[in-house]
Amino acid sequence: MAKLPNLTAAEPIPDAAMAEVDRILRTGDLFRYGSDQSPVALLEAEFSQALGSKYALAVSSCSAALFLSLKALDLPRDAKVMIPAFTFAAVPSAVVHADCVPLLCECGDDYRIDLADFENKLADCRAVIISHMRGHTSDMDAIMALCDAADIPVIEDAAHSLGTTWAGRNIGTLGKVGCFSFQSYKLLNAGEGGIMITDDEDLIAKAVIMSGAYEHNWQRHPVLHTAFAKWQNRLPLYNQRLNTMSAALIRPQLDALGSRVKAGRRNHDHVAAALNGSKHISVPRSLPKEQRAPDSIQFNLVDMSDEQVDNFVLKAGALGLKVQIFGRSEDNARVFWNWKFLGNNPDLPKTRAMLDRACDVRLPARLNLQECDAVAQTILEALDLTMRAKTS
Repeated sequence: MAKLPNLTAAEPIPDAAMAEVDRILRTGDLFRYGSDQSPVALLEAEFSQALGSKYALAVSSCSAALFLSLKALDLPRDAKVMIPAFTFAAVPSAVVHADCVPLLCECGDDYRIDLADFENKLADCRAVIISHMRGHTSDMDAIMALCDAADIPVIEDAAHSLGTTWAGRNIGTLGKVGCFSFQSYKLLNAGEGGIMITDDEDLIAKAVIMSGAYEHNWQRHPVLHTAFAKWQNRLPLYNQRLNTMSAALIRPQLDALGSRVKAGRRNHDHVAAALNGSKHISVPRSLPKEQRAPDSIQFNLVDMSDEQVDNFVLKAGALGLKVQIFGRSEDNARVFWNWKFLGNNPDLPKTRAMLDRACDVRLPARLNLQECDAVAQTILEALDLTMRAKTS
C-alpha cells in the first residue's frame, strides 16, 4: 500500500505572498486603514468581484462575519435564529453573542437540512443561518423560496464552501449575506480571517462601522457615504477588523482558487468512488444543482455495531490515518449535544443518528491521485480488519 500523505498540512503560501509580507514588514504599516491601497481594501474589492457581489468586508474570522451579519440585521433581543443542528460550535456562539437564541433544525444522513423540520420551525424565526457544513449544500431553491415567502433573511455560512456553486451561482450570494473563512484548513489559507459579502448597502455600512471603522475610516469603503452617515456614532464598535498581513497572505491565493476547487473535487470523487464499493460505506452524492468544492470527505458507516464503529477508528489510527466520527467523542465542536453553553438542547434523533455514524477525513486539494488512493486503501483496509475481527 502506498505511503499515506500528510493530511494535516495546510494549503501552501505562494512566493508572491511571502514577498508582499516582507514588503509590509519593512514599512511597518500593519493597520488596515493605514492607506487607501491597504491589502485589506484590495482583497475586499477582488473577493467581491470574484464572487459576483457588490460589497465585501474582511474581518477577523468567519465567526466575526456571522456575528456582524446578525447585528446588522438589527434583530430584537432573544430573537430566534434557525441554524442546522449539524454545524460548527462557532455558529450557535455567534447567535448567542448577537443576543439571539439558536433554534436547531434537524439534518438528514446526507448532512443536509431536513426540509420538513425546517419548514415547521420557520414561523418562529426572525433569521436563518444556513451552514453548508463540510461543503454539503442543502436545497437552496426550497430554502430561499420558504424564507422569501416569509420575509426572513438568510445568512449563508459558507466557511466550507468557497468555490461551490448552486445552479451556476456562487454559494454565499444566494442569501442576504455570505460569510467565508480563511482559517488554515480552508482553500485560502491565512491562518485566521474571514470575509462577508452582500449586495445590501445599508447592511454593509452597519457592519463596516461595527467591525471597527471608527471616526471617518468608513470613508475608505466604496459604499455611498449617505449609507454610513446615518449610522456613525449610533452603533457599538466590536473591533473585528482583518489585519494587513492576513490580507497579504490571501490575495495571491485568489488566483489559485479555481485550480484548487477543481483538484479538490477530483480528489473527493476519486476517493468516494473507491469507498462506495464497500457495503459498509455510503458517501452521499451531491445534489443535481450543486457543484462542490470539497477539501475533505465524509462518509457514513452502514450496518455496523457501536463496537465495530469504534474499532474501525482505532484500526485506521493504527494504520496512520485519523478518522473522526463526529458523534462519538465528548469534545467534538460539531456535535450539538456538546454545546453545553446553550443549556438543554432538544433531542434531534435524525441528526443524532447521522452524527453517530458519520466519518470525517481531511482530503486537501494539494494531494495527487496516488496519495488519494493511499487514503482510500487505508480506510478500506481498516474496515476489512474491523469486520473480520471477532466482537465481544
